Amino acid sequence: MKPLLTALSYAKNIWPYYVGVTVASILVALTGIAIPFVISRATELMVTVVQGGEADVTGALWLAGALFGFDIANTLIRNWGGYIGDVMSAKLKAQLSTRYFEHLLVLPQSYYDSELTGTIISRLNRAINEVTNFLNVFANNFFQMILTTIITIGIIVAYSWELALLVVIIYPLFLWLTAITSKKWQKMQTAKNLEIDIASGRFAEVISQMKIVKSYVQEKLEHRHFRVRYHKTIALTRKQSKYWHDMDIIRGGVLSIVFFAIYAFIFVETVETRFTIPDMILLITLINALRTPLFSMSFIVDNFQRAITGSKDYVTAMELQPDIYDSPGAKALEVSNGVVSFNDVGFRYNEKQDVLNDITFTAESGQKVALVGESGQGKSTLSNLLMRLYEPQQGSIMIDGQDITRVTQKSLRHNIATVFQEPALFSGTIRENIAYAKPRASHEEIEQAAKVANAHDFISKLEHGYDTEIGERGIKLSGGQKQRIAIARATVKDAPILVLDEATSSLDSRAEHMVQEALDRLMRGRTTIIIAHRLSTIAHVDKIVTLKNGTVDEIGTPAELAQTDGIYGQLLELQLGTTEKAKKKLRSYDITG
Repeated sequence: MKPLLTALSYAKNIWPYYVGVTVASILVALTGIAIPFVISRATELMVTVVQGGEADVTGALWLAGALFGFDIANTLIRNWGGYIGDVMSAKLKAQLSTRYFEHLLVLPQSYYDSELTGTIISRLNRAINEVTNFLNVFANNFFQMILTTIITIGIIVAYSWELALLVVIIYPLFLWLTAITSKKWQKMQTAKNLEIDIASGRFAEVISQMKIVKSYVQEKLEHRHFRVRYHKTIALTRKQSKYWHDMDIIRGGVLSIVFFAIYAFIFVETVETRFTIPDMILLITLINALRTPLFSMSFIVDNFQRAITGSKDYVTAMELQPDIYDSPGAKALEVSNGVVSFNDVGFRYNEKQDVLNDITFTAESGQKVALVGESGQGKSTLSNLLMRLYEPQQGSIMIDGQDITRVTQKSLRHNIATVFQEPALFSGTIRENIAYAKPRASHEEIEQAAKVANAHDFISKLEHGYDTEIGERGIKLSGGQKQRIAIARATVKDAPILVLDEATSSLDSRAEHMVQEALDRLMRGRTTIIIAHRLSTIAHVDKIVTLKNGTVDEIGTPAELAQTDGIYGQLLELQLGTTEKAKKKLRSYDITG
């Protein structure tokens, strides 16, 4: 219950719609309850005629008109309530989705490193759909059922307190039988949700990696994995559904016994003349009016349980707190020179795995500093720490003498541009992607950035130029074109500090030349941290920092380190080697010539 209430607390300003739906359901209940009285009165007229009395044609027509009026009113009110309910559902979905997405945007990078995209989306869709469905069902049925029950029992008491007592017994019986079913049902639903989340996560992953799937001819394998997950959900559903319906049969059987006693009581009392024929018709009609919502309570309970289990994952995600936040009194970062200093920095992803230890080096204003080391030595981690995507467990990182934990994250990242090895582009136009860091950039700014990135010429040759749609992750562009768009995006940002995860190793020679030329332009006048993948790039930096076993091995200029027997000197020697062993060693450093 608590997860559902918590999830609903994230939605605001829907109460007027909820009140509207509730009022409509109450009015529907009132018009429904009025009908048995009309039928009872009509029966009384018929009995009078059968007993030899005068036929009241006018009265009969008025009663027929009343039935027509109540029926029309019922239809209009029900549809009015349905319209309000649809609007309420749309607003609820929008608010819950927006709050969820807003919260996801501030969660730490570690959350996304451990969760599949499809799983995150599956949890959102399930929670929002099931919470919304329940709220609609509850508003449309619960109050209508309560009002019908109260009024009906009140009327029945006027005829027979014994009959009213029989009716009242139904409710605690139903609630008790439902309560003993609920916990086991929710446990099964949680297991089923897990299988669906895993399947959805894999589904999204496969869609995003379809080229790999096809190139390795693994369509059948992926289809089998997906099918197996859903076969598990089918097995769980069978078990869950059988349990629920077995219990529903027991509930229905118990209630049917109670209703048998109620009907028997009414019939016997009528035969013994305590109730008249019109009274019997009224009471049976009222009891039947109770029977329908009572048996439909199973549907409400089913939706209620789905909403509870569905909202658990939603609330769990919403209650996650960012482990990186602005400190009290944090100020905006002010960059004048762009000097970046790592001071005794240590970092571990978990308590047992140290990634970096006592990292100390400085990138002076406008310097190009290359980070060199084998894969897994923490080069990318250093760039993540600089942008505060992760927090070091020891030491400090300073920019122009300002501790980055003492400035706002927004101002920090505003002052750092990034170009990653795999250019991350969004679906949309080339213009939108270049202007991502500055959405209001003028066409002149965008075009100038594209020229800096050697992208203007190929863009101009496209049919729609800068308004060309590039597809998801820029799939319609070549690797070199995507890289140049990413460089243009960083150029528009015009940040004083640049983090560059070099990508030229995966490009052909022509594309590599154009990208390298663009990067050279981008790096001018900026303090640049380079995760280097080419010796030719390393040779032209101002400083090299080599990493070994998570610590700094050497620091110096290319010329200085070329004279030592350290990592850089060994790489230069390996570059001259032609043996497979030498090539393998170079690959372990993610380095090419």
